[in-house]
Amino acid sequence: MADIGNITPLSEQTYFIILSLASAPKHGYAIVKEVQHLSDGRVVLSVSTLYTTLKRLLDDGWIRLVEKTPKKSQRPRKVYELTGLGGDLLRAEIQRLEGLVSAARKSKKIEGVL
Repeated sequence: MADIGNITPLSEQTYFIILSLASAPKHGYAIVKEVQHLSDGRVVLSVSTLYTTLKRLLDDGWIRLVEKTPKKSQRPRKVYELTGLGGDLLRAEIQRLEGLVSAARKSKKIEGVL
């Protein structure tokens, strides 16, 4: 695992975008749909939020542009995939979240709630 420093916690939008790319490379619209599905409809990405976040993730080296697929009479679609660093970041965030849930389950004050 690469040293990702103190990057986490991730925003919910960033977390779900990275998570959506963990299974396979995707273009923007597919990312939006997958994020909505993974979040049970809680996270709905606007075009602006999606592409601002994708640009930041590209600049940080967490994802990469793998191809532009031209469609007849449509704009080309940019396809993104998770990098090794992005995968390390996702694993670290999942471990952090699991730690939070584990601590909540151990708490005597909320016994019976979870």
